[in-house]
Amino acid sequence: MIVEFGHFALVLGFVVALVQGVVPLVGAQRGNAGLMAVAPAASLAQFLAVGTAFAALTYAYVVSDFSVLNVVNNSHTAKPLLYKITGVWGNHEGSLLLWVLILAVFGLALALFGNNLPPALRARALAIQALVAFGFLGFLLFTSNPFARTMPPPVNGQGLNPILQDPGLAFHPPFLYLGYVGFSMAFSFAVAALIEGRVDAAWARWVRPWTLAAWIFLTLGIGLGAWWAYYELGWGGWWFWDPVENASLLPWLAGTALLHSAIVVEKRDALKSWTILLAIITFALSLLGTFLVRSGVLTSVHAFASDPTRGVFILGLLAIVLGVSFALYAWRAPHLKGGGLFRPVSREGSLLLNNALMAAATGTVLLGTLFPLIVEVLGMGKVSVGPPYYNYTFGILMIPLVLAMAVGPMLAWKRGRLGRALARLVPAALAAGVAAGWGILRSDTAGSAVVAAIGMGLAAWLVVGTLVELLERSGFYRHGPATALRRLPGMPRAAWGMTLAHLGLGIAIAGMVGSSLWKVESVQVMAAGDSQTVAGYTFAFHGAREVKGPNYTAVQGSFTVKGPDGATITTLDPSKRSYEVRSMPTTEAAIHTTWVGDLYAVVGDPAKKREGFVTRLYYNPLVPWIWIGSVVMVLGGLVSLSDRRHRVGVPARARTARRQTDGEGA
Repeated sequence: MIVEFGHFALVLGFVVALVQGVVPLVGAQRGNAGLMAVAPAASLAQFLAVGTAFAALTYAYVVSDFSVLNVVNNSHTAKPLLYKITGVWGNHEGSLLLWVLILAVFGLALALFGNNLPPALRARALAIQALVAFGFLGFLLFTSNPFARTMPPPVNGQGLNPILQDPGLAFHPPFLYLGYVGFSMAFSFAVAALIEGRVDAAWARWVRPWTLAAWIFLTLGIGLGAWWAYYELGWGGWWFWDPVENASLLPWLAGTALLHSAIVVEKRDALKSWTILLAIITFALSLLGTFLVRSGVLTSVHAFASDPTRGVFILGLLAIVLGVSFALYAWRAPHLKGGGLFRPVSREGSLLLNNALMAAATGTVLLGTLFPLIVEVLGMGKVSVGPPYYNYTFGILMIPLVLAMAVGPMLAWKRGRLGRALARLVPAALAAGVAAGWGILRSDTAGSAVVAAIGMGLAAWLVVGTLVELLERSGFYRHGPATALRRLPGMPRAAWGMTLAHLGLGIAIAGMVGSSLWKVESVQVMAAGDSQTVAGYTFAFHGAREVKGPNYTAVQGSFTVKGPDGATITTLDPSKRSYEVRSMPTTEAAIHTTWVGDLYAVVGDPAKKREGFVTRLYYNPLVPWIWIGSVVMVLGGLVSLSDRRHRVGVPARARTARRQTDGEGA
């Protein structure tokens, strides 16, 4: 009964989304307040309907209702409760239902907290949001019904993919979807503004908090995914330029550019047309990621579905969204005149350079991701685009971007002085030189020395340059340390947020460079009593034993690790699991983390030619800095989001002043 009620709620949400997508648009066009008022009420109704459907599916998983085909395919009575719940979104149908639920949550948030928006703009934005939901609800109901029954119900289910039975995968998809779907708000605001034919500083202020929230969630989701790949897949790396990994990076790059361009619109009333285009492209890239994961065109540990019918449906939906929005953009964009003029050497100029480089980086990754698919579709054979392509093309574009990130905040709005900014950044240049020299000394080959010098130098340049800008903003150079200490706590939270985000990126860059260039790996067969030295650390193998888990058996190895001085550092117990329902092995790496690197051990299958087990031992320098940098970036976003100037809408004083001015003019 609960399952049928959930299905009915999903159909009801589909109908409500259609009403919400049409009636407020008509009301906004006619200036009818009553029709526009339908949007907030319909947003609440849509959220309740989709939330009820999601709760019903979750209930079916928790009680192991094997009359539901989705539960049969992705659950089992032996699964721990946590993975019964996370199994709801560990599959195509359930994850899509979560996608639509998050879409409804964002729409409800706009309805609840957007009271200070112009009624017509809010009605149109909510209507666009609902039309996107209508498309995906139709996709669910007609091609991916999560409540489809199977009769007679089996005694037990097939279980969840073992690789997804991990705490990292319990939280990674929801945060990723919050980022993907969050950019729909920027898209809805952009389309609503195009319909109205007006983009101004107030619009930029309204759209920035939603974009920033989506960016925070997507940053956290990508970080969690990289962390999961690092400790779960057992290959010692954290990013492989997998096409589905790229699909999450693409909207992050475009969203970062959107955040910066919206600043120029708000501060200088410039880059209006470009900002609108970025809002459309960012959400389009989110939809592209959904297509890649669910169309069957890719084989990946991240892919959910392989049904071509579903792929065609999503491709059609993507074509409609892009076609309508780009047609509207082509019609309205020529009339979006920017009012602010600025010199190339200025804060606006640096943000424009940021956008150009971000756009180029996005295009580079997009080309590498789609090119093999296009070649295959055209019947020209199979080609692969591997990490070397991305490392060189993407890396080269990041060099001027990171250099500009330290210089840009030091420039004044409208007209800056490059010489003065560079003079302030002498400490950053010195730090970059020291870090580059250290990178060269740390490297073994000429090629790695060059990359290390550039990468570590850029990281130091950005970190120290960001701190110099913070001191400059606090008045340290003009008024001394005492004044700076008094001013720092009162600085705008948005400024603190920018500082933390840039610091986090600099720290993460250092971690990426160190872990990529200086990783030491050793693969061998080891029997009990054998030892292996890796980067000066001695791994002593004590053998392996079989252990029993809640729904798996595992072979667990044991290592004692000693440092170069012979002192015992830690004990590592990696394992290889085999799940009872799906005979699919998973690797559970054992990791000992320090501030300067990770000791990483993996135990594999028994050896065929001699007694013992295949083992992989790694020393991964600076990897923790990637996770630290990611957390600092997320923290920076949260601090910036808490700034009162980033609340949705125009401050009350500004609205009052505008009303007084309008009254005097009348």
